Amino acid sequence: MEYYEAVNKRRMVRDFKSQPVDLKTVKRILSAGLKAPTNDHMRNWEFVVLTDGALIEKVIKKIPKKVSDKRVDFILKSWRLKDDCQQKMYRDAIPKQHEMLSKSNCLILPLFKHEKNWLEPKNISSLNAFASIWCCIENILLAAAAEGLGCALRIPLSGEAEYVGRILNLPENYAFPCYLAIGHPEDGVVLPKPIDRDLESKLHLNAW
Repeated sequence: MEYYEAVNKRRMVRDFKSQPVDLKTVKRILSAGLKAPTNDHMRNWEFVVLTDGALIEKVIKKIPKKVSDKRVDFILKSWRLKDDCQQKMYRDAIPKQHEMLSKSNCLILPLFKHEKNWLEPKNISSLNAFASIWCCIENILLAAAAEGLGCALRIPLSGEAEYVGRILNLPENYAFPCYLAIGHPEDGVVLPKPIDRDLESKLHLNAW
């Protein structure tokens, strides 16, 4: 798939077939991640790849399996979301957090090496390692799209990262910014339409 085609086709997918993802394909996708720019030039990234269903269920145990419509309404109200498109996206995403990670058959934890107290940065440079891993993740998302696969992301909430770290014996000086599910999209899935922004409305030449 040509690069710009992959960029245009890349979408978050939260409905997957129960079809395994070939490990060779996963390795190609992660290799693309390793080509991303890195803050210290060392690419201090690691990838924990989970394909065992029982282990995936154990790792995502802290994520609620079901979220009621009432709970979703409460969350969106507390976030003060007013845009209809944004609300539709979250109404689709919030109830599927557990299922999308479970059904993808390939759950990846991208880890980055960090200094102590990285969540309490002294300045913007203190977040370089965190920013760098997201460059890596974007490469992974585009590579997955080029392979005809879908991805879903979840940012770990309070207590989840610590729990996963204990289960998988992750080093204390490495952190994962998200759960990353890669899988075969379910046939006929209707995805909420994202907000389409025209470049000209976002482009500022030489000044704002």
